[in-house]
Amino acid sequence: MPRQYQGSIISKTPITPAGPYQCGAASGVWTIDQMVGWQKAGLWPVAGNAFGTVGIFALGSSSSASTTRNKYTFSGCVNASATAASNASTYQSAAGTVSIGIFALGYVCSAASSIRNKYTYSGCVNGSATAASTALYYGSATGNSTVGIFAIGHTACSIVTTRDKYTYSGCVVSSGAAASVASNKGSATGNSTVGIFSLGMNASSISITTRDKYTYSGCVNASGTAASAASQQSVATGNSTVGIFALGFSCSVVATRDKYTYSGCVVTSGTAASSASYGGAATGNSTIGIFALGNISFAPSTTRNKYTYSGDVNASATASSAVSGNGSAASNGTTGVNV
Repeated sequence: MPRQYQGSIISKTPITPAGPYQCGAASGVWTIDQMVGWQKAGLWPVAGNAFGTVGIFALGSSSSASTTRNKYTFSGCVNASATAASNASTYQSAAGTVSIGIFALGYVCSAASSIRNKYTYSGCVNGSATAASTALYYGSATGNSTVGIFAIGHTACSIVTTRDKYTYSGCVVSSGAAASVASNKGSATGNSTVGIFSLGMNASSISITTRDKYTYSGCVNASGTAASAASQQSVATGNSTVGIFALGFSCSVVATRDKYTYSGCVVTSGTAASSASYGGAATGNSTIGIFALGNISFAPSTTRNKYTYSGDVNASATASSAVSGNGSAASNGTTGVNV
């Protein structure tokens, strides 16, 4: 039988507040003693406490596309609910600053979409962002504190070289320097100066090792050091020194990760993931990267890994709230950009 738990809510399971940030929730009616207890535990929502630092993960799809987002607090590795997306979607991409994350929703209602959402970390508010220059899916994105560079990937009709430059001040979308090869199913990360784009799969549906180096000043596209293996449906995050690329699908699904050192554009081996996977999402802060592995054994999963850049240590991270794949993520710790 249902029982009454804290919060005066009748439920089969206990109610736990989703704090300590102001966009969390403490459903029900609580006594002062209960509130103080959860405050001491760091789980009571506190007005004005907006920054964690946190990563926002758009889960993407399980059996179908989803609006669900999770909020991952790096300190304590706490997973909680985040404000949902405006539309159920998958095959997404995201970039942002310490204040906002811009999410390109990708595939909406079984079709490519130009819809973007703006997630404001203070208050956990989801709103409209300026649309992409074309409907798209299977894109990738990274940026610095001023602009986000979004590789369009696949339009409604074809794989393209097109990139959008999203200027956060004013939410202005303009043309970015094109990719060296028409491609999709790639990934990207970078620091305050350059973004490294792993291009993924070309227009002939062949996985490639090609990476581009995008210099934000002047919007210059040049060659980056190639990946250790041809791959697609990869994910990436990093700090101001290195980017960690999980290769994804390379002839078969792999656990392989590359470490891209920006100084000298050197590629070496990064510590492997806990499982071979593809189509995940990643973000982090200056110390750790959180990788949602996505599809494991060709099925969506809840698995996340925590990659500590110092020492290249891979460990378990708190799982997502639901199985998912082909999502996206952004953080107010914007690695290598703002912290």
